[in-house]
Amino acid sequence: MCAIIGLALQSKLLVYAAIAALGALLLAILWYGTLDVPDLEQVEIDLFEVEVSNVNRVENIAKLDVTFLVKNPSDTTFTVSLIGYQLYADGELLGSGQYSTIDIAMPGRALFSPGAEIPLKNIFELKRSDVSNEIYQNILDNKINSFRAEGIITAESAWSTIEKDFDRST
Repeated sequence: MCAIIGLALQSKLLVYAAIAALGALLLAILWYGTLDVPDLEQVEIDLFEVEVSNVNRVENIAKLDVTFLVKNPSDTTFTVSLIGYQLYADGELLGSGQYSTIDIAMPGRALFSPGAEIPLKNIFELKRSDVSNEIYQNILDNKINSFRAEGIITAESAWSTIEKDFDRST
């Protein structure tokens, strides 16, 4: 009888040890996943260029090519899944835009290897009714002194994702 109780106790200890080992493994995986975060936070983004690419004078819509230069000064390779931004021309808000590759699997996105600098283009549609006539015409005539973009860039590695605020001007 004493041997049966000892066996039951030994079985319970084995189950508890297995659960503890599984918990330790899960914690180790979570810890390993956070190791990329300091490298991802080093992502740099600049507003490289804003230029008029197309003007529809019937619908009064100008399409602007907004180019961001994204740099990777870290040792970790990552991708950029989203750049959400608000675009300003000479201090006046033009509207919101976003560069997005969320619907593309990570292997299909641009890879930012260590030391890489890659320009990412986005088309921004500007309606004449959204801004003052003076700003709209200055954009078409290429008379804007500076453009500014503020927003959030989302960088992803195989294990981690970060969001970083930015505010850049041309």
